[in-house]
Amino acid sequence: MTLPIAVIWRISRRDLTARIRGLRLLAICLFLGVATLAAIGSLTAGISEELSRRGQTILGGDIEIGIAQRQANAKELAAMQKAGPVSQTVRLRAMAIGTDSLLAELKAVDALYPHYGALRLKDTGAVNAPAKGEIYIGPTLSDRLDIKKGETVRFGEARFKVAGIIDEEPDRLGEGFTLGPVAIINIASLPETRLIQPGSMYESKYRIKLSAEQDVAAISKSFESRFPSAGWEITDRSNGAPGTRRFIERMGQFLTLVGLAALVIAGIGVGNGVGSYLASKSASIATLKVNGADSGTIFRIYMLQILAVAVVAISVGLAVGSVMPLAIGQVAGDILPVAPGYALHPLPLAVSALYGLLIAVAFALPPLARARTVPAAGLFRAIVEGNSRIDRRSLIWVIASIAAIVGIAVVTAREPLFSLAFVGAAFGLLLLLTGIAWLLRFIAMRMPRPKAPLLRLALANLHRPGAQTQALVVALGLGLTLFVTLAAIQTSINNEIKNSIPDRAPTFFILDIPRNGAARFTEMVKSADPAASVNMIPALRGTIIEFAGQRVDQLDELPDGAWILNGDRGLTYSGALPNGSEIVAGKWWPADYKGPPLISLEAEVAKTLGIGVGDSMTISLLGVEVPAKIASLRTVKWDNFGLNYAIVFSPGSLDTAPHNMVATVTVSKAAERVLAKSIPPVFPSASLIEVGEVTSQITILLTQMAQAIAAAASIAILAGIAVLVGAIAAARQSRIYDSVIMKMLGSSRGQILGAQALEYGILALTLGLLSLALGLAAAWYVVVQIFDFSFAPDPAILLLTLVGGAGLTFVLGIVGSLPILAARPAQALRSL
Repeated sequence: MTLPIAVIWRISRRDLTARIRGLRLLAICLFLGVATLAAIGSLTAGISEELSRRGQTILGGDIEIGIAQRQANAKELAAMQKAGPVSQTVRLRAMAIGTDSLLAELKAVDALYPHYGALRLKDTGAVNAPAKGEIYIGPTLSDRLDIKKGETVRFGEARFKVAGIIDEEPDRLGEGFTLGPVAIINIASLPETRLIQPGSMYESKYRIKLSAEQDVAAISKSFESRFPSAGWEITDRSNGAPGTRRFIERMGQFLTLVGLAALVIAGIGVGNGVGSYLASKSASIATLKVNGADSGTIFRIYMLQILAVAVVAISVGLAVGSVMPLAIGQVAGDILPVAPGYALHPLPLAVSALYGLLIAVAFALPPLARARTVPAAGLFRAIVEGNSRIDRRSLIWVIASIAAIVGIAVVTAREPLFSLAFVGAAFGLLLLLTGIAWLLRFIAMRMPRPKAPLLRLALANLHRPGAQTQALVVALGLGLTLFVTLAAIQTSINNEIKNSIPDRAPTFFILDIPRNGAARFTEMVKSADPAASVNMIPALRGTIIEFAGQRVDQLDELPDGAWILNGDRGLTYSGALPNGSEIVAGKWWPADYKGPPLISLEAEVAKTLGIGVGDSMTISLLGVEVPAKIASLRTVKWDNFGLNYAIVFSPGSLDTAPHNMVATVTVSKAAERVLAKSIPPVFPSASLIEVGEVTSQITILLTQMAQAIAAAASIAILAGIAVLVGAIAAARQSRIYDSVIMKMLGSSRGQILGAQALEYGILALTLGLLSLALGLAAAWYVVVQIFDFSFAPDPAILLLTLVGGAGLTFVLGIVGSLPILAARPAQALRSL
């Protein structure tokens, strides 16, 4: 008998209204997963949209041209001015000297700064560039050196009157990572500081303002073709902060995949919840079948119920997820690069909703298909016999839904292969746990029967008809694996900070030491601490413009991971192999080498660029092309805090180029305080970077990343707990049946509970070891492959986490069993 859809909906709605509680687990799991995905997608889209909207302000113009260690010549400047008004800024690191000294980012600006946005001071509002002899300083610089408005501060050989405290620097985000607070002077005051000397490390930026009719992309391209060897780094308003955008998009993709994994885990809870709900409806389904309802009618009645609850749960999840960026913005504060404004982002919300529907279909269909294909008599017997059959058509729908989930994850990803691998790993983990559940049931069935009654009963519970071993194994396995993964990631990141600083890490990095002052500098350090260690090498910056015959400006796109081609990079020359380097191909040149320029290149860079020993490489240094041949490849131990570069030239190649020296200095605590005060006045162009402060900033950044991962993964843990609760609920009817029979045979409540405790204990012990291996593998991938850190989890914390997670799941299982013990035999038998 096939009923009209209106009649089917009426039956479905009435039945759902009467017993909607049975589908609570379905609603909770879908809500958690969809809300997480919607929140992550909306936050990522909101930040990216805000970066695009504020592109001109962040960049400081429509086009920015960055030039390292020199200013534009007359020809270059004329070409820029032909395109539109040009604002020039010069940025360098320098020591701010007051009663104490502090490394700062000194920024010299002209009268046109800023083209877009406004430079604002506290208690003053929007201002133009400071007058000659005046300076605006950041609040951190004011606090650290205790300098107030109206007082003076020294940079290089010039003193400046503080004209205000900076409240908002419009192009701050576009400036990238800084090692100190900002200070802004008029560009006309820069020569008085005498900080710009031949070889000094600084960057000139030229921001061009275009009219609405001008084509930004075409003008940028014309600059590249007209000045291919000038060493320019050209950025336009469409991507004012490329590094920030790239980080946000990659982090957003990773967190989205973590959220999708949580939704897949929640899907198991959906299946358990639907299975438990349909088990409670077995009498109703059998009655409908006895009265002539065919399988299709049964399917449509209960599928409509499931879809109705799923749509409501997904809608609520979307609503919560869409407003979460506002809450995250309030809580995160300055952690986010820009505050995302409130806006509905249709694409991430639509993708999240589609994921939710597909998960609901994929995991709800199997229990629904089993219920609709069983005869009425079989439904009455199902509590004892169980049923694991699923018809072919339903199986096709399940496979199609899973394929659609994978397809969407790959198509919408920034890095499709990574997404495919991640989703494949998530489904692979589910299949692995399902296989382990089958293996546990098989082993429990084939094992000799123990003499101890409770142990015998616990083993029988693992393989008896209707046993929820598979759901329990998946729930416990996922939960424990996630606990171990998060603990291993967090402790590895903490240990990365701790272990990446050697026992004798340098006290200072010192930049821009004049070549003619190197001997005096060493003498000052040794006089403060005779046991001091000083390592000093030449420091230059250049841009790769050609490798292996390929011009960089003619490449359609840069090779993946070719960070060294983005702008200018540090380089040096040396007769001896730098400390922390090891030759892996070719050979190092003699210390007295005097031939044509040779290069020793870091091995990973060479692999990324697809080049090797004997290939050519041309570097633009201060606008001059320096062709060279690669003589060797070497590995570099970057975490030893020594002085090393990816590109090292042979001696004699760059000796005549203007440059300064860079040094690492290791001294005692007492000498550290002395040198921090004595070096800046004597060497005003030198910049002292305290290693402790740098590692502090890195620690904060890494901790924030770990917290973001933990926050997203915590949803997966909640979903895993929901799966466990669902598995317990799905087994409740059969557990009540067992409990009643055992009570009638004389078993006490303690014996029944003890048997279940042994069952959960066996599962927790078995899965604990498995989860340790799986969790460590997942954490290794995240730490090593994604963050490129060393993998060093803390064994003690891992053990505590594993024991705590296993204990939590064990307690949940026992607490879930308590209502079963309260079932009265007479009442339970009447309802079975």
